[in-house]
Amino acid sequence: MPHGGKRDGAGRKAGGITTKTREIAEAALAGGITPLDYMLQVLRDDTQPAARRDDMAKAAAPYVHPKLAAVEHSGGIEHKHSVADLTDEELAAIATGRGKGIAAPQKGTH
Repeated sequence: MPHGGKRDGAGRKAGGITTKTREIAEAALAGGITPLDYMLQVLRDDTQPAARRDDMAKAAAPYVHPKLAAVEHSGGIEHKHSVADLTDEELAAIATGRGKGIAAPQKGTH
């Protein structure tokens, strides 16, 4: 039986919180105000300069609005490469502005 090397399922799980990290977070909460609370207070304070409020908004945004994950397109959309490929209904929808999801072909694309 081989020894050493990488083993599936071994080690700390990704994103796991250590005891020390948990203690630090609990101490910050017990202290009354977290860094995010502070950033949001400055952001909402109309007496602060706009540049400082902008900086706080940028710093707090990732905690309040996480980035969206990338999504892989699985297909199912038919692309039209020229006006000649469009049906009469699609052309009428584009002409009248009712063409939801139907984009007019770009010049120079074939």
